Amino acid sequence: MSMNKNIARLAVTAGLTAALSFGGMMAPVTMAFAAGTPTVATEPGKVFIADPDAGYATSFKGIKIFTAKITQDKKSDGWDDSVAKTLSDIQWAPGNVKTLVTTALKNVKGVPDVNADAQTWAEFINQAQGLNAGKNTAVDSGTVLDLIAAALEGDKTLTWTQPSNSSKGNFENLEHGYWLFVTDTPGKTSGTEGNTDAYTSPIFTIVGGSDVNVAPKKSVPNVTKAVKDDAQNGTFGDFLNPNKAADSAMDDWVDYKLIGTVASNINTYSTYTYTFTDTLPKSMTPKFKDGGTTPDVTVKIGGTEVENGYNATYNNGTLTVNFPNLKDCKGEGNTAISLSGSSEVTVEYQAKLDSRKIFEKGKIKEEFKDLLGKAQINKVTLTYSNNPHDENATGTTVEHPAYDYTYGIDVTKVGSDDEDKVLAGVEFTLQEQGDDGNYIKADGTKTPDSEQAKLTTDASGKINVVGLDEGTYVLTEVKPAPGYNNSHSAGITFTITRGTLPADDTTVVNPGCTLANGTDENLVKVAQTNTEAADGKVHLTVTDQQGSNLPLTGLNGVTFTWIAGGAVLCIGVAHLIRSRKQAEESEQE
Repeated sequence: MSMNKNIARLAVTAGLTAALSFGGMMAPVTMAFAAGTPTVATEPGKVFIADPDAGYATSFKGIKIFTAKITQDKKSDGWDDSVAKTLSDIQWAPGNVKTLVTTALKNVKGVPDVNADAQTWAEFINQAQGLNAGKNTAVDSGTVLDLIAAALEGDKTLTWTQPSNSSKGNFENLEHGYWLFVTDTPGKTSGTEGNTDAYTSPIFTIVGGSDVNVAPKKSVPNVTKAVKDDAQNGTFGDFLNPNKAADSAMDDWVDYKLIGTVASNINTYSTYTYTFTDTLPKSMTPKFKDGGTTPDVTVKIGGTEVENGYNATYNNGTLTVNFPNLKDCKGEGNTAISLSGSSEVTVEYQAKLDSRKIFEKGKIKEEFKDLLGKAQINKVTLTYSNNPHDENATGTTVEHPAYDYTYGIDVTKVGSDDEDKVLAGVEFTLQEQGDDGNYIKADGTKTPDSEQAKLTTDASGKINVVGLDEGTYVLTEVKPAPGYNNSHSAGITFTITRGTLPADDTTVVNPGCTLANGTDENLVKVAQTNTEAADGKVHLTVTDQQGSNLPLTGLNGVTFTWIAGGAVLCIGVAHLIRSRKQAEESEQE
């Protein structure tokens, strides 16, 4: 082989120097000789893979594909990283590597003969990878490097090199050549049960000369859940700052949104499974399509609505949205949807506090007696593919919650003559301000029939209503107690506001309450929440004024008439008795 031919082949194989990358991409490199001196490396090679997320404890492993002599420019202060490394005297690594690689690439266009030398195969790999290369580029599925990585990872007979110490990504005393590094065991975030790490895109690099310092090309998908709060201009927030809490009335639909990210190296995957698992509390039910059993969801990828490519189901309180292969999703008209490592997948749906679940025969079930003011927790997890070369390998995030709160009112009716005297049998109606056509029943549901919605004080002078949202309400007295005036026929207007949310999701929240301007606070009083047990209710005391007595005239004259009439009657009776007696005496004579 002539010297010119050797130099040309050396320049081609220098393209392997670009393999020091997150994805192992190889790009053609123009040889440049700077001020340093080309020097053949003699010291063992070192590779340091640093996981950028310190919360993970990922372990890596490596395997050599080609052995080679490594040349790199060297200055007085060490290796010159600005100049690419050069490989020469390329040979296949010992063992089964050659067979696995050549078999994996046998159907690639222009593939060399299986018996061609290692130099020829190295040149082919470099050229075939082409523009799908770059130091910061992940390996795309189906490319030459991906086929090589998949073949080597899938073989159980190979002996992989393990890390040199407990750092799990540090490799020392390595033989020179062209190496592949992959994830051995994905880690988990510290202190959690989920959020399994993702496998890195294959790392192809040249070992020898300067140390190799790389970060894995990956990202761990995550998920969040947001709820739209109608009292806060109806916003979900965004992925980093989702709105986590809202308030709702009984049987009112509440808007929820699931937001998931994908792996940054998603192009490495040929199949990318992706599943939202959303657990609703026992008190809630999602909205279904056309009254059936399929959840009514809106799914989008990067803002484009998905028409097919997913399945939505609801069973035993769990709503599941499953994508067998996220990369196969189609939009309107069966058009392909662009998917990249920065894409977000969203699922929007509605759910409600379901009175049919909460009440039985008009009474609240025992399991829901602490419903008021207590977070109704909706939790979502995301399960995703986490190994480009194993379709069955998945990771799952930790749970991400959103909360829904509902409240109630407790009204005590008393009389003005004695505030300790409660009034039974007083009738009220309750309406939400602005919703004049509907009345709220004791269970929080609404009806246009005011008779059905009558609220009557019991023996303790109380009415209770559950399942109320934040908002303004009008409580109208329609029938007072006997002997008392209807002091509230014009209605009592009050506003329920959410109390301060606790740091945990088990503490009951007492709502706030303000009375409308002009309310006579001698007749309507709001109990201070700090004097009440935390029960999620607004406590009102409503007073009716006692009926008044009017003066009566002519009472003495009437009495005298009765007395005089009685006297006349008595005189008449006595005269009659005396007359009869005299008559009887005359007859006897």
